[in-house]
Amino acid sequence: MQATGRMVGRSVAKASLERVKYFGTSRIMEISLTCRFAALSHPARLDVVQLLIRRYPDKVPAGEIAEILGLKPNTLSTYLADLVQTGLITRTRQGTSLRYAADMAGLRDMTDTLLRNCCRGRADLCAPVAFPDLTGDRSMPDRRYHVLFICTGNSARSIFAETILRDIEGDRFEVFSAGTSPQSALNPMAVEMLRAKGHDTSGLRAKNVTEFQGEDAPEFDFIFTVCDRAANEACPPWPGQPMSAHWSTPDPVKATGTEAERMLAFQHAYGMLRNRIAAFTALPLHTLDRISLQHALDGIATGETAQ
Repeated sequence: MQATGRMVGRSVAKASLERVKYFGTSRIMEISLTCRFAALSHPARLDVVQLLIRRYPDKVPAGEIAEILGLKPNTLSTYLADLVQTGLITRTRQGTSLRYAADMAGLRDMTDTLLRNCCRGRADLCAPVAFPDLTGDRSMPDRRYHVLFICTGNSARSIFAETILRDIEGDRFEVFSAGTSPQSALNPMAVEMLRAKGHDTSGLRAKNVTEFQGEDAPEFDFIFTVCDRAANEACPPWPGQPMSAHWSTPDPVKATGTEAERMLAFQHAYGMLRNRIAAFTALPLHTLDRISLQHALDGIATGETAQ
C-alpha cells in the first residue's frame, strides 16, 4: 500500500511535468492543484492535514502525529514527505525533532485556485473566496459575544479560561466551558488556585461538550481548544461558523513532585491563559475583518498577536 501510494504520487507529478512541456507555464497553477488533490485523495494523508489544521498554529512532532492517528512511523514519513512536497504542510526542525504544521498559505492557494479559476467566475460557486462580503468575512458585530473553551476533562484549564474571561469582561462575553470527556468533579488544586486569585467558584462544574450541541444551546461566536487532546479529536462543525483557535496549554493535572511543584504547574497554566485572554479582550473585534481576526487569534497562541 505504501509503495503504491508513492507510485501514484510520482506518476501524478511526472504527468504534470509532461503537461507543462506541451501546454506551457500558464498551466502551472492548475497542475499544482492536481498534485494537491492527488495528495489529499488518500484518507490517511487527509487525516494528517485535518489534524494539523485543528492543531494550528502548533508544530507537531511526527511521533505524536503517528500516535494520534495510529500510523506506522515509516508509513507516516512517506505521507508527510508527500504533503510537504505539495505545499499542504510545513516542516521545521527543532533540535533533533522534525515538526509539522498546516501550511495555511498553501491550503488557501489550493481553494483559491479551485474556486477562482475552475469555476470561471461563477458567483454562486466562487462566493466564499471571490465575494467574501456575502459569506461573513466582514468584521464581527459590536455586541455581547458567546465564547466556549474546550479541553478534555473540563476540570482545570478550560475552567480557568471560563472564569478568567467572565471576571475580566463579563459584560462583553457570555462564557462557557466544557470537556470532551469531562471529569465528575473539578480538580481541587484548580479550585484552590481560582479562590486564591479572588475568583468565585460557586457556580463552576464539569460539563460535557454535548450540552452545547443541542437545539437549545447558544450559538457561539468563538470556540477555543486549550488542550492538545481535545484539538486532536475530529468534531462536527459548529452552527453559525464561529471563529476558532487552538491555545495549547500544558496540563497541570499531570504535574508530579511536591505539592508546591504541582501548584506551580497550575500557576503556570493560569498565567498563560490569563495573558492570552487579556490579549483576546484587547482586540478590536468589531473592526477586524474575519481573516485578520483569525490571524490575531492564532497569534495569541504564539505570542505574535497583531492588533
